[in-house]
Amino acid sequence: MNIAQLISFKLSPTGGVGGGFQLSPTGGAGGGRQEFTITIYTENSIGLLNRIAIIFSRRKINIESLNTSPTEVSGIHRFTIVINETEEVVRKLSRQIEKQVEVVKAYYNTGDEIVWQELAMYKVSTDEIAEKAKVERLLRQYGARAVVIRKDYTIFETTGHREETDKLVEVLGPYGLIEFVRSARVAIIKNSSGFHEKLMEFEQSAPGVELVENEYLNKQDEVFDM
Repeated sequence: MNIAQLISFKLSPTGGVGGGFQLSPTGGAGGGRQEFTITIYTENSIGLLNRIAIIFSRRKINIESLNTSPTEVSGIHRFTIVINETEEVVRKLSRQIEKQVEVVKAYYNTGDEIVWQELAMYKVSTDEIAEKAKVERLLRQYGARAVVIRKDYTIFETTGHREETDKLVEVLGPYGLIEFVRSARVAIIKNSSGFHEKLMEFEQSAPGVELVENEYLNKQDEVFDM
């Protein structure tokens, strides 16, 4: 795929391709702060993460979660960033991010416009699990599964929303919770088919020619005739 062609493609300021997908129309009660997930499609370029982070730090905006991953299109990656801000601020941020050369498109969405999960891991005392059946029942209740079992500790993992993984921390606290870690958010936009189709269109039809023929190559006399 010709990345240069794809990067030069920018959706309209209202988002979407042919009106297929638009930016989040919601703004929260009275335009107050709320949680937004920003999804950024980019070329996989060295230094881009730092430049994007600077955009947030200059505005003194705290990033709650940041994840990078490949996409369904070769050569295109995505950033998933979670912040708590007003929609007006998030809209301006998205436009500023899109000014970066390597950025294809930036979207922002509220929680009800995406499907998202976070992975969490818990290290607990193996003795506690063996001695207290209640701990094992609690882990099953929260959908946790063992990934490492040793004599001195057992590591469980589970996926879910932050409220769910935080709740399990509280539940395991009295039973010898040794360590807890949670991943950044991964999210899929529910209504993003328009942009996905446009990306796939580039993937299938872009010629990706390495060498572009100069249209004036055989017209030296015309071009340079004084």
